[in-house]
Amino acid sequence: MGTLKFKRTLIFTPLLIVLISFVECSPKLYTTGKDFAASGNYQDAIIQYTKQIEEKPEFTDAYIARAEAYEKTGNLSEAASDYKRATSFDEKNASCFYNSGRLYFELKEYNEAISMLSKATTLDKKHIKAFKLKRDSYIELKEYDKALKESDAVLALEQDARNFYWHGYINDKLGNYNVSETFFKKSIEKSPTVLEAYISLADVLLKAKKYDESLSTCNKALAIDQKSKEALWIRSNVYREKIDYTKAIDDLSKIIIFSPSDEKVFFTRGLYSQEFNKHQDAINDFSKVISLNSKNAVAYFNRAKSFEEITQYEKAIADYKMYSSLTDDNSAEAKERLEVVNNRLYELNRESNKPNLVFTQPLQRDGNIINVIENATTATLKGIIKDASKIQYAKVEGADVKFIEGAAENEFEIIVDVTGKEMISVAVADVYNNVLATTYTLNRTEINPPQITLIAPFASTSGEIYMSVDNRKLYVEGRIADENLIKAISVEDMNASYSVDTKNPEFFATIDIANKNKFVVTAEDIYGNITTQEFKINREALEISQENPMGKTWVIFIENSNYETFASLDGPVKDVSMMKAALANYKVHNIVHKQNMTKEQMEKFFSIELRDLVRSNQVNSLLVWYAGHGKFINETGYWVPTDAKRDDEFTYFNINSLKAALQSYSQFVTHTLVITDACESGPTFYQAMRSALNERDCGDWEATKFKSSQVFSSAGYELAVDNSQFTRTFANSLMNNPNACLPIENIVSKVTVAVAKSGTQKPQFGKIDGLADEGGTFFFISKDK
Repeated sequence: MGTLKFKRTLIFTPLLIVLISFVECSPKLYTTGKDFAASGNYQDAIIQYTKQIEEKPEFTDAYIARAEAYEKTGNLSEAASDYKRATSFDEKNASCFYNSGRLYFELKEYNEAISMLSKATTLDKKHIKAFKLKRDSYIELKEYDKALKESDAVLALEQDARNFYWHGYINDKLGNYNVSETFFKKSIEKSPTVLEAYISLADVLLKAKKYDESLSTCNKALAIDQKSKEALWIRSNVYREKIDYTKAIDDLSKIIIFSPSDEKVFFTRGLYSQEFNKHQDAINDFSKVISLNSKNAVAYFNRAKSFEEITQYEKAIADYKMYSSLTDDNSAEAKERLEVVNNRLYELNRESNKPNLVFTQPLQRDGNIINVIENATTATLKGIIKDASKIQYAKVEGADVKFIEGAAENEFEIIVDVTGKEMISVAVADVYNNVLATTYTLNRTEINPPQITLIAPFASTSGEIYMSVDNRKLYVEGRIADENLIKAISVEDMNASYSVDTKNPEFFATIDIANKNKFVVTAEDIYGNITTQEFKINREALEISQENPMGKTWVIFIENSNYETFASLDGPVKDVSMMKAALANYKVHNIVHKQNMTKEQMEKFFSIELRDLVRSNQVNSLLVWYAGHGKFINETGYWVPTDAKRDDEFTYFNINSLKAALQSYSQFVTHTLVITDACESGPTFYQAMRSALNERDCGDWEATKFKSSQVFSSAGYELAVDNSQFTRTFANSLMNNPNACLPIENIVSKVTVAVAKSGTQKPQFGKIDGLADEGGTFFFISKDK
């Protein structure tokens, strides 16, 4: 039984292998792909061929069929690769090698094409198509010696007009003009009506200096196509070689009729006109080239030459300079042109004027006098040398002057030894050897220029004056500080009034500022030291006041929440956020938000930083809002800085210090409003209102133009809480206001009622004691109403 079973296995196994092999090698997928391809469904055909190849990678016909399908879909790269893969399994298939090379040629992968085509010609010595493509590949690679070898092989198999033409073409590239001529003529004999062969033959004859034959060949080409640009181009070159510029230019003009934007033809016609001494015509053509290509440096160079010939030297100089700026060519020819340009510019710019030197520090006085500090042993001299040409050298007391790099003019600075000297010598020469040689007398004195300070109108540290009234005339008052008497003071070219016999005098002037955005103040002392200071006129405040009766309005938020020894708060963050949202609908020009300030920071901010901000930005209305812990001790209100210590009154910020700070810039601010929900302000800070609150109207000019200094604070003595009825009602009053403006009195009324309902003491509203208040009030002006 065991033996019988073994024999069956031997009999069955080969049959099973054959059956499995037959299933695996079934060409069904390949056949399906062929069907798809026959119906033009190449993508589905590719899918079937790919599956067939996956089952049987050595199935050569599947690679070939897929390559054909890829080519039909335009995927030449995959097609070339599939033909190449097929050769791995069929190394004798010249057709696969050829088709792969053909496709690589179309893909411009010429080296890969040559590799495939060489294998095709090795397998088939008469494969004329492979030889031609190899020749063409070498031509594309400009390997003409190898192309010539392939061309010989092509001619050995097939001698027709095209093959003769390409043989002539290759020899032309190799400089074998006589051989090239022979094969071009053979090409013409085979096909007498092919224009390309005539043009190439004419070009070779021109290179071989056979001008008459070249001319005759051009005429034959033009008999075939009278509009042939190539034939007209070559014939124009022949005429030029024959010194017949009229006909040469005429042929180029014919080309321009057919190609009116051909930069090369216009440029060449310009060269011919220049050689023919028709410089205006040349200028016109070079100008056309520049209009077509503004970066054509050589066109500028040649146009400059023609401009020079017709004595238009300024235009020639401009074109030579343009060439210098544009050229980046490092060829010998370009370098030679650049040398010509530099030489021509040197000659064309030649002038005979001496350089002019002016000392700017110390300022040079009339009669070549320079002020230097008394008893000084050295002097730092600064100046400018003006000249139409480049400076060859500049010397002061025999020392070379070094010019400041990057300066617009020939600015210099030099330190000179003036020990015991009454004068110094100066020598300056330009590149044309025009020499300035002179001496300067040293006047021993002080050399500090006067200092100008404006008293009225106020000027910021950057020299900016903010106008709040639209007047044509501006009254200017100031002070001059100097060690010596002042010789002259002018404001915008108008002599100012001042006491000539007084040191550090004050001056006065009234100037016209209509249509001006700046004015200049100049002061000169008796030693000729001059200061000129420019002041800018900023009418922003005027424009703001026209659309907002409160003028430029700033809001300052002080938010203290993260304390070191007091309980930290969430309320101030919410309060400030709520107030910012409420103010978003009102004309507020800037919001300054300070957080978690120490005592030192609060004192510095209110006494210095805010003062400078308000003054330099010409703020008209200022609201200061404090959110954080507060204290009320001995009838005095305090704001609690984040670094304050419990039960240490000295570490708190006394709001009377705020009042003192506000007083220092109250002259610049019309309306001041201080709001605090932390604690009562105290009687030393404010004066309580003695009568009921009046209804205020933003249309009342007195209410907006007269000064106001107001404070609104809670009346509690305890620390801040996280849920402020005071702030919530204040914000709601702003957000629900239907009117164009909202006076602070209306808000105070609503907040007072709301706080009273909550069982808290009545908030305090009044004037800030010690600050000017003329009966105006603070309005919130709506943006949209």
